Amino acid sequence: MKIGLIADTHMPGTLADLWPQASRAFEGVDAILHAGDLHTLEIVEHLSDIAPTYVSRGNGDLDIVDHRLQDTWFIELGSVSIGLIHQFPSPIRKSPDRLERHLDKHFPDVNPDVLIYGHTHLEDVRSINGRLYINPGSPTLPRNQSLRLGTIGVMEINEDHINTSIFQLTEHGVEPHAELEPHQHPK
Repeated sequence: MKIGLIADTHMPGTLADLWPQASRAFEGVDAILHAGDLHTLEIVEHLSDIAPTYVSRGNGDLDIVDHRLQDTWFIELGSVSIGLIHQFPSPIRKSPDRLERHLDKHFPDVNPDVLIYGHTHLEDVRSINGRLYINPGSPTLPRNQSLRLGTIGVMEINEDHINTSIFQLTEHGVEPHAELEPHQHPK
């Protein structure tokens, strides 16, 4: 199973249409998870044409009403449970205890294997206490700076592992992120 990961598109404020490189990178995925701050449903419509799309409501999406947007999602894809949320403490900056408290607050009755989040526009993949945390960054405003080609993620679930890669969008397509090696997490 292959899952496209995206967050913080901020459209149409940044671009009228998603970079075509991102759309092409998601061709053939089984689902797309958008970790919020889309601003209008147009990007959801576009991504839904590629694969079933789930979106966590970001702080810029408060007035959008659609069944594909929820504050949080708990989704089981294959044999992996995934939590999807927009705002979450950065695992780079916060202690594992703080992360657990935040998980308990937003996912009180479930225990996701993977947590997908956005908001910071900072791409990151890391495993802490057996849970995989992924922020795909932003394809349009990477690192919360000016409009330019940013990042997306792809997560592949196989029998034994979850393989996650962050990709940098380029003029000609996508390439593996220079600083984030593909991450393999046991199931």
